Formats: sequence, structure tokens, C-alpha cells
Amino acid sequence: MDIKLQKSLLKSHDIAITITGSKSESNRLLLLQALYPEIKIKNLSNSDDTKVMQHALQTNENLIDVHHAGTAMRFLTAYFAIQNNREIILTGSSRMKQRPIKVLVDALNTIGANILYLENADCPPLKINGGILTKNRITLKANVSSQYISALLLIAPQLKNGLQLILEGNITSVPYIKMTLNLLEQIGVNTTFKEQVITVEPKQKMETFQVFTVESDWSSASYFYSLVALSPPETQITLSSYKKDSLQGDSILADIYKDFGVATSFSDASITLKKKAQDLTPKAYNLINSPDIAQTIVVTCLGLGVECQLSGLHTLKIKETDRLVALKTEIEKLGGQIHVTNQMLHLQPNQVLNKNIAIDTYNDHRMAMAFAPLALKTPLQINDANVVSKSYPAYWDDLKKLGFKISK
Repeated sequence: MDIKLQKSLLKSHDIAITITGSKSESNRLLLLQALYPEIKIKNLSNSDDTKVMQHALQTNENLIDVHHAGTAMRFLTAYFAIQNNREIILTGSSRMKQRPIKVLVDALNTIGANILYLENADCPPLKINGGILTKNRITLKANVSSQYISALLLIAPQLKNGLQLILEGNITSVPYIKMTLNLLEQIGVNTTFKEQVITVEPKQKMETFQVFTVESDWSSASYFYSLVALSPPETQITLSSYKKDSLQGDSILADIYKDFGVATSFSDASITLKKKAQDLTPKAYNLINSPDIAQTIVVTCLGLGVECQLSGLHTLKIKETDRLVALKTEIEKLGGQIHVTNQMLHLQPNQVLNKNIAIDTYNDHRMAMAFAPLALKTPLQINDANVVSKSYPAYWDDLKKLGFKISK
């Protein structure tokens, strides 16, 4: 479905938007719940990715298709590797079959897993013969996707001898690794993270039931930060449910968007975003710990006419699409000048955006949601708008609440 977004002033005062649970936290907890049934979860994400994860963990089928869900592919690869005497074929969309998973497969096979590639080398689909893994030492390059590392950490307590993970080089997305370790600690697993070594001790069973309430998704909040940044002073939106001491790396939004004149106040598990005076000088951010908000930030800069340079983006090339190339293509349609490499981008914006541009989304939910706020500046068309269901199915409905005119 393609939709048209009409330029509109934001109806923001006294409007509260409820965003469901973090996809990152939900998927971690679902895997832990499969290993420890004593875990109960509230406020699960309603995203496609989480639904795929939930189905895969509950089904008895031998062929499991995760579609576009990269997190599910990585976490489930590790999970099924330790399901003794169970054989699984794990597959996905055509794009998923192009996304390398060699680093994780090699790591698991190193400690005794039996995982084979069925089509292209180093990519899904995978044939996983579950077994009992007794080896407990893995050495891994630290600049890989943190999802590989989290996948290993999540199954580590179920390994007979736990796990020692040695990371070589600069570590990517540290907050997501710390999120995983924090959840393990909350269920009573002993862990250490000292310098480049993570140790997880074994824990086969939990003694008591434990309830987790998933915090709302900060990545989804980013689009409302962009909306407020692109709006007049005093514009205000309230979002729930959020914590000041969040485990999510993307909570850095509250600090970054101060630079765009957006103040964040925390109250009773909600945040209120309010537009203040803004600084339109050039911006530079290293997003190595929060690459998922890169699209939002560069589009905000484009809408404000602010030059920016973003680095730490090397993992964006292996997402739902090559996000750096996709950003370059779509921003140039709107008239901006953008230079990208394998790990950074530099935006030189134009002061007047081209009108009535159709934004292609490349099967990538974040492309659709990141560009939508530009409708405050110029009419837009978003192609394949349904792609937002991957992480935020209610996104277009929530924009309508704020006064956006959306038509097919």
C-alpha cells in the first residue's frame, strides 16, 4: 500500500501516544522465557518481528520462516542449536538470504553446534541439528552486530559449563549487550563484563516465577522526536511508557535531540517532548551504540536544513536493506546532497525540499517511519507503507491522531 502524507500543523498539545514494548527487549525475554518457563512478560511488542519470534518458539514445525526478522534469525539460530535431538530448517525472505550470519554460525559450531548452510555460503537458510554443547570458550571480533553477541549470551546459562566470550577490537552497540546481561542478572544468572571478556555462569533452572514489564520502544519514539524538532516552538507530545534509566541504547535520543531544540521531561513512566529554541549549526554524532536512529536523525537534519555527519554506521549495510545507499537515493530525490561510505554519511541539505516526492522503503520499516515527519515541510508519498508493521503497526494511526492527512 502506497500512501500520501499532506503537509499539516501538528495537533500535539494534550495528545498522548502509547507505544508498545521494545522489540529488542521483547525478543530477548521471549527467548529467555522459552528456556525458563517461570518468566512472565507484560507489554510485549506488537511488532511483526516479535510475533515471528513468538510463533517460532511455540511451534513444533521443522521449517521456520522468519521473513524479514533479522533479530529473530540470529536469536533462533542460537536457541535451536541447543535444542537436543531437534532438527530445524531456519529460513527467511529473499533479503534475509543475502544477510550474512557466518560470524554467529562459526561461533556456535566452535562450541559443538551442528549448523549447515543450505543455499548460499555464509547466509540463511540454515539446517540446525540441535545438541548438547559442552565447550564454553568463543573468541569473536567485537565490531560485529551486537545481536550475534546477545544471541550467544542468551543461551549461555543453559550451556553445561556456561560461556566465556572474548571480544577482539572495538565493541559495537555496547548498550544492547548490557541490556542482555542485565536481563540475565535479573533472572539470577551470574555474569561479568570486564574489558573485552564476558563470562556467563550456568543456570539450568529458576526457583520462582518472575514478571517482566517491557519498556516501550525508544527507536519508535525517535520519529516523534523528529516531528517535534520539525515543528514550531511549544509543540508538545507525550509518549508512554518510558524509564529514565532505560536499558535501551536508543534512549540517547533524549540527549541528542536537545541539539534540535527538543526537551524531554520524565514523569510517571511517560516522557513529554517539547519544542524549545533550536540551534541550526552543523551536527556530528558517532552512533556506534545506537545505529538504528541514524535514519531519523539525518532526515531531521534534512528537514531543518542542518548539515550533519554521522559515523559508526557500519552495521547499517546488513539491515533490511543497505540503509546507507537507500538514504542517499531518497535524500537526493528531495534535493539534498549526501556522501556515504561503509560506515559514515555526510549531509549537505538544501533549504527548500522538492515537492511530491515518492519515498521508496526497500522492505525497511525505518525508511518509511523516518521520512514521514518531512510531511510537515512538504507533501510526500510513502511507498509500501505497510512495511511499518515490522516494528510499529499503529504508526500511521498515531500520525492521524496528531493531525496528519493520510490518503491512499
